[in-house]
Amino acid sequence: MTHRHDGELVVFLIGMTINKPWRPDQWLPTLVAMPPMLRELTRDPELGLLGYQMTIGSRGPTVIQYWSSLDKLYAYASKSDAEHRPAWAEFNRRAAKAKGAVGVWHETYAVDKSESIYVEAPRMGLAKATEHVEVVRNSARERIVAG
Repeated sequence: MTHRHDGELVVFLIGMTINKPWRPDQWLPTLVAMPPMLRELTRDPELGLLGYQMTIGSRGPTVIQYWSSLDKLYAYASKSDAEHRPAWAEFNRRAAKAKGAVGVWHETYAVDKSESIYVEAPRMGLAKATEHVEVVRNSARERIVAG
């Protein structure tokens, strides 16, 4: 299986680093701030989130998000009545009081071309966020050239 998507595609990685594990008073509020944002984005497809996948690494969680456009991602980040703005303000207030206890980071990728394949794997990643379809081209090179 592979994915199919026409139009703009943005991959947004966002995560937190638990720098001082003995300070859950600092990192736990950051951790629990993400689920309400994801619920809000999932409830309203017009906001632009196509789908997401959460992972846990050695330093903390990462959320891989797929967006329909950069404009919608940026609009959500600055939307005054959305979950993100107060969560970001609260993080900054806490971070100023306990420097280095918890970090946040993100990376944004505007995707020109993408390719995927899922063999004996559940629907996930781009195939879960977009359309899950049968592979019709056998090589990764053929799939990415076809777009």
